[in-house]
Amino acid sequence: MKEWWIQVGLIAVPLLAVYLHIPPPNLSPALYTWRSTGAFFTYQEQRIFYRDSWGAVGSSDVVILLHGFPTSSYDWYKVWEGLTQRFQRVIALDFIGFGFSDKPRFHRYSIFEQASIVEALVNHLGLIDQKVNLLSHDYGDTVAQELLYRYEHRRQGHINIGSLCLSNGGIFPETHHPRLIQKLLKDGGIFSPVLTRLMNFYFFSKGISEVFGPYTQPSETEYWDMWTALRTNDGNLVVDSWISIKF
Repeated sequence: MKEWWIQVGLIAVPLLAVYLHIPPPNLSPALYTWRSTGAFFTYQEQRIFYRDSWGAVGSSDVVILLHGFPTSSYDWYKVWEGLTQRFQRVIALDFIGFGFSDKPRFHRYSIFEQASIVEALVNHLGLIDQKVNLLSHDYGDTVAQELLYRYEHRRQGHINIGSLCLSNGGIFPETHHPRLIQKLLKDGGIFSPVLTRLMNFYFFSKGISEVFGPYTQPSETEYWDMWTALRTNDGNLVVDSWISIKF
């Protein structure tokens, strides 16, 4: 029995290997439709997913939606149709490292890069000279503030901001309190990559459910859609890379 740990290891190692190579879930019909009705453009050799819908006739207003952490442009699916009834064009993107966009490993993610990607998208869509409205959430608030700074200082390539709406974001560091898992992923050192590999749907859904109120909890299907978008392109393996720029 002195070699019991060897026997445990012989059983545990193959099981862990199988666990770490579980493929991402299949896209739900709703998530598949979201992706199939979108498009991609290239930013510095990285494919960035976006959706661009034409809406209200007679309006010239454009709104760009900036999603939160750790999800994707799919955050906006419930209000998408309503926004198309108000704006001529409704545009959303997945930041690099999120959703259906590329998620490069060992990449130096930054808020500055995410803001530049938004500017590149606006230029790609031929809207660089048109005023646009920004609607942002959570992580997107920080990106929006960088875009606002560039606009006010007339930085080269800046977008023309007509209005800005920030929602539910950690705008003031002294009042923002990240969750334990966020702190561990950000400051866990060598343990952060281990945590990203051990993450699963159960821990993900339990963690993100605490962000919602008792009457606004997502459905099981919506939790799975969030998890599936995160797992796409092995996004769970880069969470520790881009969470370090959230706070």
